[in-house]
Amino acid sequence: MRGVASPFKGQGADDDLARKCWRGKLRTPHSNPLPLRRGEAEKLQAIASLVLVLLIVLVNLSGSRALASPLSADMIVSVPDQELALVDRGKLITRYAVSTSKFGTGDSNASYRTPLGTLFVSAKIGDRLPPGTVIKNRIPTGEVVAVDAPGRDPIVSRVIWLRGMEAQNQKARDRCIYIHGTPEERRIGKPASFGCIRMRSRDIIDLYDRVHIGTHVLITLRRIHDFVKPEEPELLARSD
Repeated sequence: MRGVASPFKGQGADDDLARKCWRGKLRTPHSNPLPLRRGEAEKLQAIASLVLVLLIVLVNLSGSRALASPLSADMIVSVPDQELALVDRGKLITRYAVSTSKFGTGDSNASYRTPLGTLFVSAKIGDRLPPGTVIKNRIPTGEVVAVDAPGRDPIVSRVIWLRGMEAQNQKARDRCIYIHGTPEERRIGKPASFGCIRMRSRDIIDLYDRVHIGTHVLITLRRIHDFVKPEEPELLARSD
């Protein structure tokens, strides 16, 4: 093989044999490799499948993390504003129009009221469902309802199930207090629910991808601006 120096030199008759061995080591793999032993093919196939699954999981996680908010972020639902804000230590991340209960606030059984106080996200239902998909008893039915469809008022798109952390909202989970999508988007921005916090489908999908199990939710009679720090002027900003 030209251009490749043999390490075997000056050994007389043995030199030819050494060169043949050297050249033999540089040959390409055999065109017809030996068959795998029994069970090796199955093992390799299982390993390949596992690697593929891990890659899919990593891709999905990276996609969701692109939107995910910091773990320190909280949701604040203002009843007078009829808005939900995502706030991280006083910094406003985003805000959405919502609809709380038309019966007011409270946590009594069968009151159809929205509980006040601090709660947290205990479950999320509806991963990757198309907007408008009906969710009944936390199970997608497969039906898709159009926005403001006449006579229809199901839970749609996504469900964020809340659990209370205080005496004033301890019944919230058993009462099935959710943040969820609604087809009655024309009513968003004013109290119209039966205790839950309703959102437009596009907004609940966006929020769903941002929050985590355990994210705190404060439902309050105060306004959003009470929880958001005023933006500090930039160092180079003009004062005039």
